[in-house]
Amino acid sequence: MPAVRSAKKSVRGTKPGATHVTGPGGLDAKGFARWYRERTLEQWRLLDLDALARLAAVVERAQARGRFVWVCGNGGSAATAAHVGCDFGKTAAVKGAKPLKAVSLSDNAAFLTAVANDLSFDETFSRQLENVAAPGDVVILISGSGNSPNLVAAARLARRRGAAVVGLLGFDGGRLKALCDEVLLIPSDQYGVIEDLHMSVAHILTFYLKQKRA
Repeated sequence: MPAVRSAKKSVRGTKPGATHVTGPGGLDAKGFARWYRERTLEQWRLLDLDALARLAAVVERAQARGRFVWVCGNGGSAATAAHVGCDFGKTAAVKGAKPLKAVSLSDNAAFLTAVANDLSFDETFSRQLENVAAPGDVVILISGSGNSPNLVAAARLARRRGAAVVGLLGFDGGRLKALCDEVLLIPSDQYGVIEDLHMSVAHILTFYLKQKRA
């Protein structure tokens, strides 16, 4: 089995949809599973718990103030955004406590396709935020590359509206890294590993919020 590359190597940026690391090649299913497991464990060891705690604090402030958390992502990250919206709104809820108002902007197919068709795909999230974002809200942007134009536009709109911008990012963080108030970066060049860790971070936040008030 090929040796796992050092966790300290520098990870280059990428474009949305660009070629990325899929595996070393030539492995059987068990060998590939071992390789993938090591790449995933590598990122767990690197997980920035201080950044995760800062993300949790941002979400908790929004919850305490009754503000909204808006979640955005494309492709696999759109599925993660939907999962986050569900978990924050339902799973994290505790009877008698103030709920977390969380909505995935990746779920409204009619609005998304209307904006993409009539205006530009680059405006799919910023146009939605234009209608709803307010000071004190939180906008969570989930992206492997950090370079998706519609997420960059959403970050800029959110900042103009006085919302906090949080990024769950991969690779080198891309353009979004500099536009976020808080970032949790998974410095991998394997999309599956990045998306796995993003979902795990979301689950950590969900059950942290629930157990804190249980």
